[in-house]
Amino acid sequence: MHFIALSVVALYIVALFAVTAWARRLSQRSGSGLVGYLLAGRGLPAGVGAALLAGLAVGGVSTIGTAERAYTQGLGAGWFNAAWAAGAFVMGLFAARRFRRIEITTLPELFERSYGTAARILGVIGQLVVQLVITSLQYVAGGAILSSLMPEFFTLRMGMLVTAVVFVGITLIGGFWAAGLTNVINVAVIYGGILLGAGLTLAKLGGLGGLAARLPESHPGFELLAVGPAVVAAWFIVMITQVHSTQAVIQIGFATRDERSAARAYLLGGLLILPVGFISAVIGISAAVLHPGIVAAEALPRVVLDLSPFAAGLILAGLWAADVSTASALLMGSATLVCNDLVKRFIAPHLDPRREQQVCRATILGLSVATFVLALTVEGILKTLMVGLTLATAYTLIVLMTLFAPRLCRRSSASWTLATTMIALAAWQLAPPAWRLLPHPIYFTWIVSLVTFFGVSLFDRRPIGSASPAGT
Repeated sequence: MHFIALSVVALYIVALFAVTAWARRLSQRSGSGLVGYLLAGRGLPAGVGAALLAGLAVGGVSTIGTAERAYTQGLGAGWFNAAWAAGAFVMGLFAARRFRRIEITTLPELFERSYGTAARILGVIGQLVVQLVITSLQYVAGGAILSSLMPEFFTLRMGMLVTAVVFVGITLIGGFWAAGLTNVINVAVIYGGILLGAGLTLAKLGGLGGLAARLPESHPGFELLAVGPAVVAAWFIVMITQVHSTQAVIQIGFATRDERSAARAYLLGGLLILPVGFISAVIGISAAVLHPGIVAAEALPRVVLDLSPFAAGLILAGLWAADVSTASALLMGSATLVCNDLVKRFIAPHLDPRREQQVCRATILGLSVATFVLALTVEGILKTLMVGLTLATAYTLIVLMTLFAPRLCRRSSASWTLATTMIALAAWQLAPPAWRLLPHPIYFTWIVSLVTFFGVSLFDRRPIGSASPAGT
């Protein structure tokens, strides 16, 4: 079985690099500089942008993590991906066109136009912390998938290394075009894998009715709010927040052909994201019947191992594709921050396009090494992810106020809001649990961000600069 599964994964990797070779030619036609390499020359079609967004959203947390939670808490675990989809819908309906219109490359670039250099530096620091942590989680999840389903071939660290080599190779060779086009394959493989897994497992149990009949009485089964209304609300707040302020997410809109393509990319991406969590949750619920008493994290892998070798190989490829797709987009976003907001802005502002691309490639390689080292120390994937994303509150508030209510903004609003939110999150993490009066740090950081942002206007009367590149 392991040999067949390995063969399926190997074919999947070959397909990814074949598409990457094609994407490299598209990247070369888009230009040799930073915009051509890291933004696809601002020529990404809406469909490719949608696949890129779906691939970014659907990672190990959305599949293995959701099945793990559903093993004990039922179908409501699927709300995590529904929250992601809601964020994409909100972005597509209200903000994507505005983002694309101002033709920026990164959020910190917008911050400097409106709030000054200090805001740009703080913006880069916070964005990099969040994205590098999430990237490191993809190594861990990818290594766990390969080692748990093919232990004869992979240890955890070997699986992490193979995961790194694949997605780093894709981004190095083909840039943003490669990340987008390979995610078209990734999304197809993800859906093929989880639908096959859910379908075969339900057939074994007699369908949804048979599954419901065999569940233990104490299991919440198909209850949608068994995970807790406060937790579900926190997921929606976190995801709607971060989609407006995480570089890897908004970079998709920056790279599209025009405003209409940007909006369509997020709307179509939301439709692709929405069902994945609930399908994975059904697999987790099935594991509660087929494998009672196991560690919840093993729910999805145990179900996969019960299937035929070919099916197991395809599902394994789908699960692994989820991690590769997420990591590729995150790595491109982090490299864009470093190259555009640090190297070009402060170190080498007059690089020619060819040298720009060389710096971009070197940055991707350096960030890959750094995140791999970080991955070796990560514990608690879902907890780490959700805590890291709470930093997005300050970014989202600043971005939305800058774009839609600039008269309420002050010159020091961004710097103070970013700094106090970072301090607030650190304080939450260090505080004893008994002191945490709110159910999730996202509520606390939103309160701190709002109070700081509007409190700044009491002592700073200076208006912000224009968000447009011409200063008008």
